[in-house]
Amino acid sequence: MRAKRRFALMIGAIGVLLISLTLAAGVASAQNNPPPEPGVANETCLGCHGAPDQTITLPSGEVLYLTVDEEVYNNSIHGSKGYACVQCHTDITAYPHPPLAGRTLREITVSMYQTCARCHSGVYEQTQDSVHAQALEAGNLNAAVCSDCHGAHNIKSFSEQPRSAIPQTCERCHSAIYDIYKDSVHGAALIGEGNPDTPSCTDCHGVHSIRGPLDPGFHLKSPNICAKCHTDEQLMSKYGLNTNVLNSYISDFHGVTVMFEAEIPGQETNKPVCVDCHGVHDIATTDDPESKVIKQNLLATCRKCHPDATENFSSAWLGHYQPSPTKYPIIYYVTL
Repeated sequence: MRAKRRFALMIGAIGVLLISLTLAAGVASAQNNPPPEPGVANETCLGCHGAPDQTITLPSGEVLYLTVDEEVYNNSIHGSKGYACVQCHTDITAYPHPPLAGRTLREITVSMYQTCARCHSGVYEQTQDSVHAQALEAGNLNAAVCSDCHGAHNIKSFSEQPRSAIPQTCERCHSAIYDIYKDSVHGAALIGEGNPDTPSCTDCHGVHSIRGPLDPGFHLKSPNICAKCHTDEQLMSKYGLNTNVLNSYISDFHGVTVMFEAEIPGQETNKPVCVDCHGVHDIATTDDPESKVIKQNLLATCRKCHPDATENFSSAWLGHYQPSPTKYPIIYYVTL
């Protein structure tokens, strides 16, 4: 009986200790990351930050603009839904405010972007595998973070913006690529004509889990990116384009090899994929004199891999068309 009583007392003591440790951890956590004071309305913050020309000089000598335009914020996606300033600026619970976490404008921007993870954790996790996050982790502070693309106090919903806003956002960092893209068949249609059917940067590279040409497997598997649009019969019929592009590619020597290699983890290829022949950001229409696959330029394109190709080498290319009695009839009847 006494043994049972001692055992019960011991279990009770352990339970009290665990509860105490849990509460202590909770208190410590709250002290390290205090929640915003309840009832702090935006009017309180804007009482100071709504005044014009609010600035502070950083240790770097740069000037940080602290004024927030109330109308701009109220018209943003967060402001229109009634989110309070302190829900993002959780470290600001009193005045004077704590010191800024950065010596430069860029350091402050980078220090703030993880705030987005509190509400957008799923999207934030996707960004951690992106080329931007990899560059940031490697020490490149110029790598894009959430607010570089979406803004800070002026964030808009996707439905309020045209699709052309996507490449124009990427242009802020990738201006040289943008200048090439805007004159391509895709860019001219999207930016110049506002055609929503044409691909933007994110359709090929991804949205938050952005991948680049140096990512393992990106080049090898890129035909699947092109196929998303170019095998869509309803979409291609609007523009009179051939949908046999993927099937004809994977049935020839180049495509068979590439598709086989794509199944091998870590494998790359020295065989051409779509972008090796058609271009990357500079893709042109098939009747453009600058097109890399137009008849008079095709031999030069082939010679990038086949330097000894003779004048009639490129004539063997069927242009993604299936031989038929009217299109390449000799090949059709020989095959038949």
